[in-house]
Amino acid sequence: MTANSVAVEQLRKEGNELFKCGDYEGALAAYTQALGLDATPQDQAILHRNRAACHLKLEDYDKAETEASKAIEKDGGDVKALYRRSQALEKLGRLDQAVLDLKRCVSLEPKNKVFQEALRNIGGQIQEKVRYMSSTDAKVEQMFQILLDPEEKGTEKKQKASQNLVVLAREDAGAEKIFRSNGVQLLQRLLDTGETDLMLAALRTLVGICSEHQSRTVATLSILGTRRVVSILGVENQAVSLAACHLLQVMFDALREGVKKGFRGKEGAIIVDPARELKILISNLLDLLTEVGVSGQGRDNALTLLIKAVPRKSPKDPNNSLTLWVIDQGLKKILEVGSSLQDPPGELTVTANSRMSASILLSKLFDDLKCDAERENFHRLCENYIKSWFEGHGLAGKLRAIQTVSCLLQGPCDAGNRALELSGVMESVIALCASEQEEEQLVAVEALIHAAGKAKRASFITANGVSLLKDLYKRSEKDSICIRALVGLCKLGSAGGTDFSMKQFAEGSTLKLAKQCRKWLCNDQIDAGTRRWAVEGLAYLTFDADVKEEFVEDAAALKALFQLSRSEERSVLFAVASALVNCTNSYDFEEPDPKMVELAKYAKQHVPEQHPKDKPSFVRARVKKLLAAGVVSAMVCMVKTESPVLTNSCRELLSRVFLALVEEVEDRGTVVAQGGGRALIPLALEGTDVGQTKAAQALAKLTITSNPEMTFPGERIYEVVRPLVSLLHLNCSGLQNFEALMALTNLAGISERLRQKILKEKAVPMVEGYMFEEHEMIRRAATECMCNLAMSKEVQDLFEAQGNDRLKLLVLYSGEEDELLQRAAAGGLAMLTSMRPTLCSRIPQVTTHWLEILQALLLSPNQELQHRGAVVVLNMVEASREIASTLMESEMMEILSVLAKGDQSPVSRAAAACLDKAVEYGLIQPNQDGE
Repeated sequence: MTANSVAVEQLRKEGNELFKCGDYEGALAAYTQALGLDATPQDQAILHRNRAACHLKLEDYDKAETEASKAIEKDGGDVKALYRRSQALEKLGRLDQAVLDLKRCVSLEPKNKVFQEALRNIGGQIQEKVRYMSSTDAKVEQMFQILLDPEEKGTEKKQKASQNLVVLAREDAGAEKIFRSNGVQLLQRLLDTGETDLMLAALRTLVGICSEHQSRTVATLSILGTRRVVSILGVENQAVSLAACHLLQVMFDALREGVKKGFRGKEGAIIVDPARELKILISNLLDLLTEVGVSGQGRDNALTLLIKAVPRKSPKDPNNSLTLWVIDQGLKKILEVGSSLQDPPGELTVTANSRMSASILLSKLFDDLKCDAERENFHRLCENYIKSWFEGHGLAGKLRAIQTVSCLLQGPCDAGNRALELSGVMESVIALCASEQEEEQLVAVEALIHAAGKAKRASFITANGVSLLKDLYKRSEKDSICIRALVGLCKLGSAGGTDFSMKQFAEGSTLKLAKQCRKWLCNDQIDAGTRRWAVEGLAYLTFDADVKEEFVEDAAALKALFQLSRSEERSVLFAVASALVNCTNSYDFEEPDPKMVELAKYAKQHVPEQHPKDKPSFVRARVKKLLAAGVVSAMVCMVKTESPVLTNSCRELLSRVFLALVEEVEDRGTVVAQGGGRALIPLALEGTDVGQTKAAQALAKLTITSNPEMTFPGERIYEVVRPLVSLLHLNCSGLQNFEALMALTNLAGISERLRQKILKEKAVPMVEGYMFEEHEMIRRAATECMCNLAMSKEVQDLFEAQGNDRLKLLVLYSGEEDELLQRAAAGGLAMLTSMRPTLCSRIPQVTTHWLEILQALLLSPNQELQHRGAVVVLNMVEASREIASTLMESEMMEILSVLAKGDQSPVSRAAAACLDKAVEYGLIQPNQDGE
C-alpha cells in the first residue's frame, strides 16, 4: 500500500468519525482533503458518496446530487451513491429522476427493505402529483374563462375564481401548471382590464409563479415586458402599487439567487444571464423615479425596492459592482426625488416619506462603497447636481439645491457636510430663513436643523444658530415654522447629551421647550407632518432627566406619541424610538472608574455627571408608566412597518427599549400579552449586530420566565432558537451567555423537534465549552442544557463515541459540592445510562472515584439527588452482572439495603429493584423473611 493510499484511508476514517459525532462540515473537509491526494477511482467513488451524505445532512441538496453523480460515474453499481442521489432528487422535487435511481437500487439489492419502502413512498408521491395535475388542468382553464368573461363582471363567481387562482399558484405544482397553460399571457389580459380586483388577482398569481423560480421569472418578464411590470408600480391605486411592489421583490429574489448559483434555476435548466435581467429591472426602476405622472406611493415603492435590491447584503461579499453601476446611472434620478417639494407640488408627485426614503437609499449606496476613489466620485456627482440647480435657476433653483443638501444630511452625512461647504449654500440658508414665503422658510429652516445635528465643522451654526432660531421661534406666526425652529433649538441645546453638568440653556429653559413640544404633539388640529417635528424635538430634549419625568407623567402626550407612530407619517419612527430609548435609559452607559474620576478632577479635566433622576429607581418607575400607557402595542406596530424608514439603526433603538421593558420579571407578562414576544423575533434576526444581540437577550429573558409555547405560539417558537444560540458566542457577555443557556434549557425540554433545531444551529459544541466555565452559574446552566439535549439520539451518540471525556465530566460533576450542578449532572447521567446501557460499563473506567460519587448521591439528604443516584445504580446493575458484582462487594449493598427498607418512595423502589437484580444474578441471598 502506497503512502498516498494510507493517507487517504486515514483521512476517510477521520471523516467517518467526525460524521458520527455530528460534525458534518469537519467530515466534509476531511473527505475533500483525501480527494486531493490522488486517490484510486474506487476510493474517489467512496469519498464522493460520503461527501453527498454530508451535504444531505447540511440540507444542500444540489451539491448532494452533484457528489452522488460523481460517485456513480466512478462506479455505476454504487448502491449507496444511487440511494443518496435519489434522496437529494426527492428533496429537489425531481421525483421522476429519483424513482429511476431507487429502481436501480432495488434491482441491485432486491431484499433491502429500506429501498423497497423508499420506492413505495416516492411512487405514492408521484401518483398524487399526477392526480393533482390532471384535476388542476380543467380548474385552471375554468378559472380563466370566468375571469375573462365580460358577462361575469363583479360577480361572486368571479371573486371566488380569482381567490382560487391565487391559492393554486402558491403551490409549486399549481404555479407550474398555470405557467404551462399559457397562464402568463392570460394574466396579462387581466392586467390590461384596469379593474382593481382583477389586477390584484393577476399580480398575486404572478408572485406564486415567480417565487424562487428564476427561469419562470425571466420568462414572465419577457412575456409581460419589464417596462410594463415596473409601470404598474406608478398607478394611483395603493393596493395595486403595493401588490406590484411585492411581485417585483419576489422577482429580484429569484434573479439574485440565479446570480449566486451561476445560471441554474430551481429546476436545473440553463437560462439567460440573470445578472443582465437584474440590471434591466433596476434600470427601469430608476427611470420610474423621475417619470411625470407616477404616483407618490409608486415612487416610494420604487425607492423601497432599490434599497432592498442594490446594496450588498454583507460586507464580506467583495462585489459591489451593482452599487457602482446604480450610482453612475441613477444617482441624479435619486437626488431628483430627494430635492422635490411636497408642498407646493412640483413636477414630480412625492409623499411625506419620499425624501426620507431617498436619503436612506443614498446612505446605503454610500456605505456600500469600498475605497476613497469610489466615495470621491459619489461626492463629485452630488456636488455637480447641487451646483447645477444653485447656479442659473434663480430662487426656485436655490430651493431645490438646499432641499438636496437636507436630503444628503439625513442620509450620507459626509456628503451633506461637504455640500454645506460649497460656496453660497450656507449663506442662502441663513438668508431664506428670513423669507416672508412660508414654503421658502420651511426649506431653509429644515436645512438649518439638519446642519445643526450633523455639521460639526460648521462652527458658524453653533455660534449663530441659537439667536437665529430663537428669533424665528418668537416672531413667526406660523406653527409650522415655530415647531421647526424649536427643534433646531432642541438639537443645539442637547449637545451635552446625558451629561448633567453640560447644559446649553439656562435652568428651566429645556423644560419650557419640552412643554411646548408636548403641547404641539397633542394638538390634533396640526397635520401629522408638522407634529412629527415636535417628536423630533422631544427626541433631543429627553436627554434631560427632568424632561423624561414630566413626559412619562403626561398621559395625553404619550397617547399622541403612540398614535403618531401608527400613522402614515412613517418618518417619525426614528424620533419616537429615540425618545423611548432616552426615557428608559437603554443607551450604552458605563460607570466611570472612581479612581479615574479622582485623577480627572485633579487634572482639572471635565468629568461627566449623571442626573439624580437617572438613577435605577427613577428609570424603573418610568418603565412602569410607559408599560401602563401602552408602549408595547405601539412598538409592535412600529416593528411591523414595511417601510425603508425602519432602518437597522431604528431597529436597534427598538431592541434596546424592549430589553429595558423586560428587565423586571413582573413586567414580562405585560410585554408578552401585548405581542412583544412576536415583535422581538424579526428584531433579533435582522439589523445591526448590537440590535440583534439586545433583541436576542430580551427573547432569552422571556423564554426563561414564561411558557415558551404560550409566548411564541405555533411555528414562531422555532424561530427563537437561532437568536438564542447567537448569544453563546464568545463576544457576548457572561450574563448573555447564562441567559441564553437557561432559555435553551427550557426549549430543549419541550420537544424533540426543538432539540433538533438547536442541534442544527450547532449549539452543542458551544454548550459543551461552557460546561468548563469557571463561573459556577454558567457552568451549571450549561450542564442543565446539555442534560436536556441528551434526550436526542445525536447527543447520546456523542457521549457514546470513543475517545472523549463527556461522560467523565458528568460523573465528576455528580460529585461536586454545588448541589444544583450535582442535580443537573446526576439527572443527565441517569437519563443517559437508561437510554444507552453501554455507557454503564464505561463509568468505572472514567474515574477511580466513581463509587464514592455514587455512594455520596445515595446518602444525600436531598431526595431528588438520592433518586437520581439510585436510578444510575439500577441502570448499572441491570446492564452487567460484572458491574453489579463490583457494586455489591462495596458498601453500596448496605446503603441500598437501608434505602430499600425506607418509606415507599421512588428511591426505596429503585434500591429494592437493585437488590432484586443482584439476587437474580446470584450475587446476594435474600434473608429469611424473603427480603
